[in-house]
Amino acid sequence: MTRAAANGLDERVWGRRWTVRLDAAGRGSAAVRVSCSRPSCAEQRLPSAAAGRAAAVDHLKAHLRALAGPRAGAYCACRAEDCHTHLRPAGRESRTEVWRCGGAIVLVVVTDREGRWWQALECCSRCAAATPGAKVIATAPTPAVPTSADPAAGDRPPAADTSAPQFSDLSSPVSGPVDVPAPRAATVRQRRFPGKIAQRTVPGTLRPVELRDELAELGDLFRAYQQRPEPDLELLAELHARKARAFASWADVTGDISVRQDARRAEQAAAAVRLQHQQRTGLTAGIEESAMARLLPVPSQWEYVRSVLSYAAEHAPLPGPEARLLTLMLTLRVACVGTGNLVGQDVTGLGLADPEGLLGELAGCGWLVLPGTAGDLLASQSENPTSLTVPSLAPREDGEGPFAFGKKTRSKLSGWAQKVVADKKLRKTKATAPVRLLALALAAQTRADGRLGPGGEGIALEDLTTWCPVGPGDLQQLVGRLVAADWLAEADLTATCLTGQLTERVLPLTCPRPR
Repeated sequence: MTRAAANGLDERVWGRRWTVRLDAAGRGSAAVRVSCSRPSCAEQRLPSAAAGRAAAVDHLKAHLRALAGPRAGAYCACRAEDCHTHLRPAGRESRTEVWRCGGAIVLVVVTDREGRWWQALECCSRCAAATPGAKVIATAPTPAVPTSADPAAGDRPPAADTSAPQFSDLSSPVSGPVDVPAPRAATVRQRRFPGKIAQRTVPGTLRPVELRDELAELGDLFRAYQQRPEPDLELLAELHARKARAFASWADVTGDISVRQDARRAEQAAAAVRLQHQQRTGLTAGIEESAMARLLPVPSQWEYVRSVLSYAAEHAPLPGPEARLLTLMLTLRVACVGTGNLVGQDVTGLGLADPEGLLGELAGCGWLVLPGTAGDLLASQSENPTSLTVPSLAPREDGEGPFAFGKKTRSKLSGWAQKVVADKKLRKTKATAPVRLLALALAAQTRADGRLGPGGEGIALEDLTTWCPVGPGDLQQLVGRLVAADWLAEADLTATCLTGQLTERVLPLTCPRPR
């Protein structure tokens, strides 16, 4: 809190002022420090900018709660600083009329648009109205005029009426009561609707009002973020998360499917930005948010993996785990355009009992189109790969296909699947195709720390057998093979659920599921 000394001709005291600042704690660290201009307030250190902003706001609120309110006899604190918050230096020199403070004394809060400092001060109503971004918290009551009933009034000389105008050509000020107009209440600027966010218009009739105001405020915050000289990934992730929640509520109210899709995109953007921030700073926010170097580092790629697994489960032309694994691998190879190249080793390395016969069945039912025979494909080398076609995966007339990802992402997803099925210890133990298919399914159904299931509580057998079509008896045997191959550190299979933990060595191959 800062005060300026009043001169002897004015018995009023200067208005109070507090400033709470948020600064970086040092280079190469995400930690911040919160300081207050009041000498008795100790400095605080917080691990992140978001935590620092919350602490700064709470600290300022504590000061405001401790106040009894603005003092009617206080001198304008803004005037003490030459009104620099709303008058530019050039403007003061060029003005033909001197700025005059006026109105009731109010307590206002001024916030930096970038969220780096917060200030509370006692000032006049005119300065509060002219200060950009000032928010009036409280207004001082009008001081009472002394009457003859006051017992102390006869013991002191009559005071000059300071509310009356003073003129230098008069020997004494005007005496007697003078009618003074009541100060005007501080004007609260209302937002003009409709607002805008993400190229969408927020209608003024949207209800509840809290949702409408949140969407409009988020639009302003995103536009302010674009004006920042340097990026703040933690702040951006928080904005995307708020946008995802607000758009989800908006979709619930209006039933608009496109708004719900934007909510999902915002949720994915928040996860991607948060992971990027953690990778840049080397910090982690718990096990679930680990910045581990994964083969597929982006959460959207994890969702694409699960979408391909679900597609293969729904559109597999032949029954059985071996046909499902081969269908999945071929789908990843030709996903975007319906055609791709394959060599014999890509098929023979899957642990199939009869790869040539299975390829012949897929070609015989029309799902797969080969330029020659299945034997020719198995004999092909990297120098002369075989071109294959899956008609059901070719783009439609409108150019759209069953998947939303592009060619570069398809290549990464296919490489991930090859890494899993060709794991060194799986090859060493001569794992069969069902074991490798189960390894793929488990890698896409874990928590970030490797616990099975989205929240680590396990995977329901109904969901697991959808991706890996085997019976309960066979599933017990496959789980044992994965434990022996050092893929599962522990596993417990019940009549309804599979719980367990993946080994640390395969964590980079996992695609964690959100809770």
